[in-house]
Amino acid sequence: MLKPYYILGRDEFPRELSLGKGESASTVLVALPGVKLDMETTILLSGEGASLELSGLYVTGGEDRLSMDICVRHLSGGCRSRQLFKGVASDNSKVSFGGLVYVAHGAQKTSALQENHNILLGNGADVRTRPQLEIYADDVECSHGATTGFLRSDELFYMQSRGIPYEEARRLQLLSFLAPVMEKLPEELQRKIESLL
Repeated sequence: MLKPYYILGRDEFPRELSLGKGESASTVLVALPGVKLDMETTILLSGEGASLELSGLYVTGGEDRLSMDICVRHLSGGCRSRQLFKGVASDNSKVSFGGLVYVAHGAQKTSALQENHNILLGNGADVRTRPQLEIYADDVECSHGATTGFLRSDELFYMQSRGIPYEEARRLQLLSFLAPVMEKLPEELQRKIESLL
């Protein structure tokens, strides 16, 4: 149904996808430098017990512009969705992440998690994140969260005090931050992302 990963700006991700009873889907969305893209998608968990795992990783720089608007609609009971998006923005790049998890009336036993975490490399980069929950059922486990910040100078200092040069310490921190999503990608693509950090 879905490919294991999509390179945004090269591969076309469906604008709408529906998962029926017991169906599952898992994929990773990847955006690399040079991207200028507005992406919108709606994923319907329309059958009981449907399951979605959607991850994203973006590394932006220069004058890149990336906008992602993702809506996951839980329409039946017992469905599960997991979203984890991680990004690194530098230079004058602009990133916007809008995520809505909707739980319909009667979609009891829903389990939904949505996270978006970002690191800014410099003062020119801008990330706007808007995770949202809209819940109309009362027997659910749903959460969302978002963070945006800079690399921690105390951690960089600690690594440098142990003999790790600044650039390598910075790269290791970025790799550690992106690892939960990167590990879902093939080695060749992981190496390409590592070379960008």
